[in-house]
Amino acid sequence: MAFDPETLKFNADGLLPAIAQDSETSEVLMLAWMNAEAVRRTLDTGRVTYWSRSRQSFWVKGETSGHVQELVELRVDCDRDCILVRVHQYGPACHTNRRTCFYTAIEEGQEVELMTPMVG
Repeated sequence: MAFDPETLKFNADGLLPAIAQDSETSEVLMLAWMNAEAVRRTLDTGRVTYWSRSRQSFWVKGETSGHVQELVELRVDCDRDCILVRVHQYGPACHTNRRTCFYTAIEEGQEVELMTPMVG
């Protein structure tokens, strides 16, 4: 069956959450948003493209930072309202220069920083 991004279930803003996951380690790297065109661009180019809600524009991951996400596989969840983007991540995924955006754990009611920014 051919895939059509328009068949996905977008929110009122025309967006759906996209979870980026390292294809080799299964580590969750980040969550961002995509519209139908961002999904199309990602599939067409192999470079993960998101929709920036703050800038109201497309955002190709790594375009300015060099921390590229190369598409390995795109998966659709059972409700078709979220996607999993399995990627090869070059450099840190987080804008804080950390490997993942999920670097803070809650342990015994306290926030604990699990990793520091990457060097270089």
